[in-house]
Amino acid sequence: MNIYVGNLSFDTTDDSLRTAFAVHGSVDSARVITDRESGRSRGFGFVEMPDSGEANTAMSAITGTMLDGREVNANEAKPREDRGGGGRGGYGGGGGGGGRRW
Repeated sequence: MNIYVGNLSFDTTDDSLRTAFAVHGSVDSARVITDRESGRSRGFGFVEMPDSGEANTAMSAITGTMLDGREVNANEAKPREDRGGGGRGGYGGGGGGGGRRW
């Protein structure tokens, strides 16, 4: 089961997130999401636990507790929504103008 963990401290690491959940069962992976450019935590992460019973126990136990100085919440991660392709329309339009004014 994939678990979303929110309100993480900027000090929380993959290892500390894994440790917090491992108390409640087997953890396949734990990842704090970071900003691409700065490398700084974005304040949330994901934990994967193979056993749904252990995952539900972990979510209940961890929600509302302190982790690295912040009260965190945990719930089942929802699949990422497709935002559609492309977009960004309008590039290269407009402009023009100029010329001499008499």
